[in-house]
Amino acid sequence: MILDFNSALYQFGLIAVFVFALTGALAAAKRELDILAFIFVGIVTGIGGGTIRDLLLQTEKIFWIADPSYLSVCITASVMTYFFAHWVIRIDRFLLWLDAAGIALFAVLGTSKALSYEATPLVAILMGVISSTLGSAIRDLMLQTKLVIFEPEIYVTVCLLGSTSYVLLGLLGINEVHNILLSSSAAFLLRVLALHFELRFPSFKLSKLQNREIRKQQNKP
Repeated sequence: MILDFNSALYQFGLIAVFVFALTGALAAAKRELDILAFIFVGIVTGIGGGTIRDLLLQTEKIFWIADPSYLSVCITASVMTYFFAHWVIRIDRFLLWLDAAGIALFAVLGTSKALSYEATPLVAILMGVISSTLGSAIRDLMLQTKLVIFEPEIYVTVCLLGSTSYVLLGLLGINEVHNILLSSSAAFLLRVLALHFELRFPSFKLSKLQNREIRKQQNKP
């Protein structure tokens, strides 16, 4: 049972990396870059977050060096996007749901890996968020576009929910299989609700603060 579950997690992890790489390559397509740029951006998006996590945790080997399948998946997704970008764009909505599932799972698995390296719960939660979001952040910096993690839509919060849930359920003694399923499902559900109902956090409005200060100045004797 555990073996089958771990195998399923591994396979879905590869699919998630594939989808992350697709989104990176699609961003390269919008900038009309060449195939090498597609591959580079796809790789960074697909495995960038996990790479930073492993470097910070000082693991024996970076995960994609230990298992090059992740790198192969990124290259395949990027090349496919270069030649079939118009078709990939047509399933953009479907990719959005897969991406939601991917960030939910990666947040949980990143947290789990950090805890296995004896990180404190707070650090482990941060490692989970890094695993699932930093690849897209690096992609956006490379392509000089607005960072998706700074958009008002609920994205980083999804990862925080998954990571925090995993830590809390672990402290409550929930077994690993149920913990991963429950934590990633909660994060995925939040992302689905955010997308469906267009949930947003209110943005800080500097103009309101400025207007308040102006009124204070005007009311002074």
